[in-house]
Amino acid sequence: MILSPSMLSSDFANMESELTALKKAGLKWVHLDVMDGQFVPNITFGPPIIKAMRAKSDLFFDCHLMISEPGRYIRDFAEAGADLICVHAEACDHLERVCSQIAEAGAKPAVALNPHTPLDVLRYLIPQLSMVLIMSVNPGFGGQTFIPFCMSKVRELKAMITAAGSDTLIQVDGGVTLDNARALVEAGADVLVSGSAFFGHPPYDARHRAFQDACT
Repeated sequence: MILSPSMLSSDFANMESELTALKKAGLKWVHLDVMDGQFVPNITFGPPIIKAMRAKSDLFFDCHLMISEPGRYIRDFAEAGADLICVHAEACDHLERVCSQIAEAGAKPAVALNPHTPLDVLRYLIPQLSMVLIMSVNPGFGGQTFIPFCMSKVRELKAMITAAGSDTLIQVDGGVTLDNARALVEAGADVLVSGSAFFGHPPYDARHRAFQDACT
């Protein structure tokens, strides 16, 4: 299991020290929530902040674009330092084209699905995706409670990926805690995003171990 702490819940005033502390705690990934105030009712940060973070860290930047028409900005995020760029199926008129743009820009392509969005929209895309993100809350705000039916959605996605003969990763974002981490991994999740349930419980090395232990 890969734990990808959501920097949305970190101390923005001390971002460099937060990134350093995460690496020392054994984390490999960090989750970067980009919101535009249009696709979701919140605004966070964009490529300039990610570029500044990249200058201070070599962690894997898992960049989640909760923005309208993300195809307009793929190259900007790739050049800022995003290792993986995840776009919402609901925000793209031509999803395959956007995924191809991500790969052409040198980043790993991924697609996120809101809780209500059916898996069928990805059936033909799975082989070209590095990851699929199952949103287990409605996007836009941290600290929400996990939506129960998303557990079966993870299982169904795992079956689709296996049937496709793909090695696409499954990520789950929203309401992930120590209480449901093991069940999510058993359902097929490879990457867990945790915001307040991680950053709200320092020290980070102990919290990282707690998540790993919860999944074994």
